[in-house]
This record gives sequence, structure tokens and C-alpha cells, in this order.
Amino acid sequence: MKSIEYIFEFEDGSKKNFIFQWDRSSLELIGATLPEKLPDWTGLNFHKCPNCPLDHNVVPNCPMAVSLINMVQFFDGLKSFEKTHLVVKMEGKEISQDTTCQKGVSAMMGLVSAASGCPHLAFFKPMAYFHLPLADKENTIYRATSMYLLAQYFMAKEGRKFEIDLEGLNTIYKNISIVNSAMADRLRDASKTDSAINAIVTLDIYAKTVPMHIDASLSSLRDLFSPYFNYPISD
Repeated sequence: MKSIEYIFEFEDGSKKNFIFQWDRSSLELIGATLPEKLPDWTGLNFHKCPNCPLDHNVVPNCPMAVSLINMVQFFDGLKSFEKTHLVVKMEGKEISQDTTCQKGVSAMMGLVSAASGCPHLAFFKPMAYFHLPLADKENTIYRATSMYLLAQYFMAKEGRKFEIDLEGLNTIYKNISIVNSAMADRLRDASKTDSAINAIVTLDIYAKTVPMHIDASLSSLRDLFSPYFNYPISD
């Protein structure tokens, strides 16, 4: 069982921790304590994503919305700009940073969403497995493209159709942007304050801008791989 703990330390001395665990085989969240009656805003047909492939009769609640219940309920009383010291513990290592509720929740949402069971976010399960909280745009682009190209490697090894032009990654991000927009509509009805809403908006900004900057960002990284260009490869 893999686990990650997010600890928010606030200026008034209070703390809040979130522990996420998921099955290593499915890389989906398990063991979360949820209300006996799920909130109406988690219903699959409540602001349903236009590109959602799920059937309400089979999956009555949006997997991503359900995975966000606990954090949305806690941060509903906090403003997005409120300061916090964030500590993230991950199997033998710890990352900490002074940040805001919005940025901390956004990082946590990115992790949880990928492991929630949402079909469109499932492509990012490998990034959730190797989670890096509060990553900047350049780091995110490097990790996302590396993940996608490694997936193409595995597909090629199995004789499946593959591509290396990153068009598929652009399509994945476009679908995620649609999901984020619909989720923001859900959260507007679920929250009185803006911390959760602005957190999903932050994720949406990444989803929209990453495809636009992939080519330029990867070109700027080319020199890092110069040792490979002269590396002898056997025919």
C-alpha cells in the first residue's frame, strides 16, 4: 500500500493532515472515510463533464468529486490567499514549503484526481505514483512528456500502435481542461469560499498552458541530453 501525507500548518498554530492511500495494482484511492450520504454536488449528472464516458446508472457519483469531498469540506472556511506551511511526507522523504491554501490544495487535488478513478485523469497515475508537490511549469512539462513517451515505449514493446509526436498528450490535456472546467462549476455550488475553486482553476491553467509550451520548453532542454547524441547505438 502506497501512502502520501499532506500536513497544512496555519499561522494560528492549527494543523490539518490528509493521508492518501491507494492500491499499488490499480493506483486508485482506498480507505478514505466518506459521509454516509454523499453530497448532491458529487452526483455524476451534477454539472457532468461534456466528455465524461461514464454511465449514471452504473456509476452514480463522479469519482473525482467523491475523492475531493474531505478537502473541499475542510477548506470551505478558508480563503485561497491564506498562508500555510505545507509539509508532504512520501515514503522516506519529506518536502516542505511556505505557500498559500490555494497552491497547497491545488497540488493535493492533482494527486487525488489522478488516483480517483476518473477515466480522463487516469493517464496521470504514473505521475501520482511519483508525486512531486508544488512543481513548476518546466518541471511539470518534463515529467508529463517523459511519462507519455515511456508509455509509448511500453506500447511499442507490446507491438501496439504508438507515437512520439506528443499529439496524444495534447489530446489528454484538452480533455482534462474540460474536466477541470466542469469540476469548477461543481465546486462553486459546493463551497462558500474560494480556496477549492481557485485550486481547480490553477490546475486548469496548467492543463491549458502546458500543451502550448511543450515544444518551446522541450527545445530549451535539448542541451541536457547532448551526451546521448554521440552515444554509439548498435544496429
